[in-house]
Amino acid sequence: MTRMTESSRLLALPRGRGIAWTQIASGVVLLALCAWIIHAFAVGQIEWRYVGQFLFVPSILRGVGATLLMAICAMALGMVAGIVLALGRLSTAWLPRIVSGLYVWLFRGVPVILQLLIWFNLALIFPHVILPGIGSYRTVDLMTPFLSALFGLGLNQAAYIAEIFRAGFQSVDRGQYEAASAIGMTRLMAMRRIIFPQAFRTVIPPLGNEFINMIKLTSLASLIQYPEVLHNAETIYYANTRVIELLIVAGFWYLAAVTVLSPLQHLLERRFSRGKSS
Repeated sequence: MTRMTESSRLLALPRGRGIAWTQIASGVVLLALCAWIIHAFAVGQIEWRYVGQFLFVPSILRGVGATLLMAICAMALGMVAGIVLALGRLSTAWLPRIVSGLYVWLFRGVPVILQLLIWFNLALIFPHVILPGIGSYRTVDLMTPFLSALFGLGLNQAAYIAEIFRAGFQSVDRGQYEAASAIGMTRLMAMRRIIFPQAFRTVIPPLGNEFINMIKLTSLASLIQYPEVLHNAETIYYANTRVIELLIVAGFWYLAAVTVLSPLQHLLERRFSRGKSS
């Protein structure tokens, strides 16, 4: 009996941790991979002086401004349309539910680049646009690269934002709806004063991720001649054939925008989470 007790006590003693050979091997492989990539860029046919030369040229800086402008405008359009679609999907009426569901299904299923091309070539389907009380205009004149990119990116984004807000609204306890109805609030008033503020805390992280993703999605608008940073970089390297150098310049500015916005997103999340805890 004493021997068994002593054996159990020895088994219960903490054992020393062995060497994590798997982690060491993974680290060595990762370091080797990073070293290989750095070496490839260092000895590759890249004239780094051209990267520095074109990093702050006016054309590139105008492209950065156009990129940020399009990201903000498309995200704003997506937010407005997405909230409407989310409310439609949660509606008790069958028609808004079906229309909103079909919208989300369609725009999530069609590639973004295809949507941009359709908007840019909309004149092939509708040669003229009639604005009641204003007049008739040629669609080819109205659908500029800016509007085509705005509708293509913004309306596509609305489908994803609709699902984010739908999940946010559904995360609010059902008792909040019942309490608002008990004190005489209409559904719209309860949504604006009670439900939306609580749901907004939940949707901030995915909305921040969507905005950062939108900045990168604007690069697709270069296909329809919108003068964002990638398009302007392409225009330059078509003239001087410094392809990889100008692509590095464009990549630097996309990365810089994401690097600046990521901490701002975390600060916004922290602010709203503090309000929730209080």
